Amino acid sequence: MSRTGELFVIAGPSGGGKTSLFRAVLDRFDHLALSVSDTTRPPRATETDGEQYCFLSRDEFEEGIQAGRYLEYAQVYGHYYGTSKDRVQTLWDQGKDVILEIDIQGAEQVAERYPEAASIFILPPSLAVLAQRLRDRGLDDEAVMARRLGEARSEIEAAAGFDWIVVNDDFDQALAQLSGIIEAWPARVARHRQRIRDLLAE
Repeated sequence: MSRTGELFVIAGPSGGGKTSLFRAVLDRFDHLALSVSDTTRPPRATETDGEQYCFLSRDEFEEGIQAGRYLEYAQVYGHYYGTSKDRVQTLWDQGKDVILEIDIQGAEQVAERYPEAASIFILPPSLAVLAQRLRDRGLDDEAVMARRLGEARSEIEAAAGFDWIVVNDDFDQALAQLSGIIEAWPARVARHRQRIRDLLAE
């Protein structure tokens, strides 16, 4: 991919509040856009193709894998999820910075394939709070919640490999921290090395 904008990756355990935070930060910054992921899982009744996800058949997705069309992809509970390189590039070409909400597997792939991305982990204040949030959502039975909490432990272990940690205890404070990261990231030295070289060459 050629590059014109920034890429922000947000990950964290289910129930940690990452979806609420990334939606709020999208509303706050006009220059940010979400790259909608492809998936092979069936759409839910409230979902529209191209909005929450782009829904593909398994054959279509695997063809995309073979063609190298994905910046990252993973299988989760038997279904593929992935980020289209072309979709990210199209948003960059429109002058947008791109934000991804993806799982740990995907975040690790992006870090390997596109190290210029900013990786942000949304950390719950405690596992007890995370468990309560999962119960309050009312989407899962106890067996599924127990599985999600078990996965959360391994996901939290991966947090040390991210660039930034945002503890989602108080939502407004977490949103302010996330917004600060998005504002500050383009000012990093690595982004401006060529500019420095150009100035010195004048």
